[in-house]
Amino acid sequence: MIHGLAPGLAQMGVRRSARTLLKLNQVGGFDCPGCAWPEPGPGERHHAEFCENGAKAVAEEATLRRVTPEFFAAHPVSSLAERSDHWLGQQGRITSPVVLRPGATHYSPISWDDAFELVGSTLRGLDSPDRAAFYTSGRTSNEAAFLYQLFARAYGTNNLPDCSNMCHESSGVALTQTIGVGKGSVTLDDIHQASLLVVVGQNPGTNHPRMLTALEAAKRKGAKIIAVNPLPEAGLLRFRNPQRPSGVIGDGTPLADRYLQIRVGGDLALFQAFGSLLLEWGAVDKSFVDDHTSGFDEYSAALAELDWSDVLDATGLDRGEIVEAARMLASSDATIVCWAMGLTQRRDSVAAIREISNVQLLRGMIGKPGAGLCPVRGHSNVQGDRTMGVWHETPKWMPSLASRLGFEPPARRGYDTVETIRAMRDGAVRVFFGLGGNFAAATPDTEVTLAALRACELTVHVSTKLNRSHTVPGRTALILPCLGRTERDAQRSGEQFVTVEDSMSAVHASRGTLPPASEDLLSEVAIVSRLARATLPSSPIPWATYEDDYRAVREQIAAVVPGFTDYEARVATGAGFTLPHPPRDRRQFPTPSGRANLVVNRLEVTRIPPGRLLLQTVRSHDQYNTTIYGLDDRYRGVHNGRRVIFVNPKDLAALGVADGTLVDIVSEWSDGHERRAAGFRVVGYPSARGCAATYFPEANVLVPLDSTAEGSNTPASKSIIVHLEPATSGSAATAAATPGSTPTASSPSAPASFGPA
Repeated sequence: MIHGLAPGLAQMGVRRSARTLLKLNQVGGFDCPGCAWPEPGPGERHHAEFCENGAKAVAEEATLRRVTPEFFAAHPVSSLAERSDHWLGQQGRITSPVVLRPGATHYSPISWDDAFELVGSTLRGLDSPDRAAFYTSGRTSNEAAFLYQLFARAYGTNNLPDCSNMCHESSGVALTQTIGVGKGSVTLDDIHQASLLVVVGQNPGTNHPRMLTALEAAKRKGAKIIAVNPLPEAGLLRFRNPQRPSGVIGDGTPLADRYLQIRVGGDLALFQAFGSLLLEWGAVDKSFVDDHTSGFDEYSAALAELDWSDVLDATGLDRGEIVEAARMLASSDATIVCWAMGLTQRRDSVAAIREISNVQLLRGMIGKPGAGLCPVRGHSNVQGDRTMGVWHETPKWMPSLASRLGFEPPARRGYDTVETIRAMRDGAVRVFFGLGGNFAAATPDTEVTLAALRACELTVHVSTKLNRSHTVPGRTALILPCLGRTERDAQRSGEQFVTVEDSMSAVHASRGTLPPASEDLLSEVAIVSRLARATLPSSPIPWATYEDDYRAVREQIAAVVPGFTDYEARVATGAGFTLPHPPRDRRQFPTPSGRANLVVNRLEVTRIPPGRLLLQTVRSHDQYNTTIYGLDDRYRGVHNGRRVIFVNPKDLAALGVADGTLVDIVSEWSDGHERRAAGFRVVGYPSARGCAATYFPEANVLVPLDSTAEGSNTPASKSIIVHLEPATSGSAATAAATPGSTPTASSPSAPASFGPA
């Protein structure tokens, strides 16, 4: 409670904190700018329907701190580039647009009209629309995302990389192949009704804290929980819910009935073993398999050849552990499997998620209450962005939209995020436009990405606060400040609201309540609309109408995007609605065959050479995505710093490295280019043997641009082979000069807490 409220009190004060937080995730209020976990239905929500990190996200957006033109005059870009990500984020809200001219050392003020003319004239001057890329993050509303992709395609390109490319792209690809829909198949009610929940490669205590209350509710109804993770995560082992008296003064609720401490990358092998055992025991829903699936014979024949020695090597588990977990699957009448980035950011991510789908299909766990597939999305509207057409592929409904509005959409497939970095590096993309997010910090192969951004003719970032991307300018750079979720949005037709889609396909309204941080801010919808008018002066699309009244945007969405019929009426009630999902709703599978697919996947065991570790990047507890709220990770016992690497003490002994040693982390990749993260303190931690973990974005420098998931091209941040070297005097000095770079470690705090109540 204290940890969540303290930042708000420091940045907003008592009255503003109370006024704002009581509107967070409430009907008639605003959606949390943090994670995408769904809210309970109207009438079922707590007065404090938010978590610790949600409160911190709101504090950072609703802060009274300001980044003014005077701030930029006092801080050259070279000085900002030397500051930590934490320091940049703590400076406050940007109040007016600024520009960095060629050869200039400081950002300077620019009017909105001049800023749009600068971007529009540059875009009009490119020899091809494909020379520009339009990135967006998951915080963008449905309305802004829809207009953004409409502008990019009316301009002539499908270059629409987004943050999905770096997180759940693997889930979308795998689920489209297996069940025909690239989204999860469960609702919040299903979580509460499940008999068994399997949480794989996910740390809800840090990344989706409100999920813990749903797990606790299921647990109190008798559900069993299996946690599968290389790191013991406090929130999954025991949970203190401050909404309940026992959570404040008691020991909390034990959540995981079984904890499988799997090696990084062992999930594909684990679910193949589950499938093999279910087939051996005859624990198959034969009527479901016969009526609704294809590929059963090929799948069962492949698993008959499963090599259990490979399974044990890949997972690091013993056979008895796997068998006992499989018996829980076999006896459950309603199972949900949840996963997050631990599964999606590996070379074999798509195959691993297909194996999860295989097991659920074998058991008939699609399209029944309390059962299904649950990829837990990270950012608050990342799923809505994709639904609205922010995608480097062409949505099926695009011809209908183009016909309605009178433009010719591009035919060529666009660049995803990794391809965009390559294209900027190689000079094929000259203009980068970012609608939200922190591209420089979120992406892999940091030095390559930074050089690619600097090579651009123009970089533009629509932002609320300073971040790393603003310190990596192209030849010309713009920062365009926008309204946040917490703020009132008044346009010509009156006060507006926007809509978002959560991780379980529920769409609802979000309405800010605070006065804008500056009179010189524009909404994201207004920014996109004015950008379009400056770039496409002869466009038949009524951009000004969309800016004046967001109902006009929702009218277009309702006309072309499946599931949005009567959009305006359905969100006006405050309750919102859930988008259709044929596998969940009717056990209908929109695949080419009309049946769900059991898919055969090849098991390749990653065997690490002696003296090496398999590294995964993770978040700290005081962080959300690339936003660093503070320098502590109390769940893992780390304080006052982030440059740490967690290694099993037995591995440290084998490597001859003492706990607390300062090391450089060096990744190994076949291109021969050394990637080094300097000055990290070793922390002995009970991680899976042979595996290690460290925080992103600091460790993104270690992720090769060309190391991506097969089928989704998602950066493989959970598949980095590294070795440790003693820190050189130079790297130690660099680390010592970095704020918060000398962390201390203690015993990890045990029970996870939901956040303020």
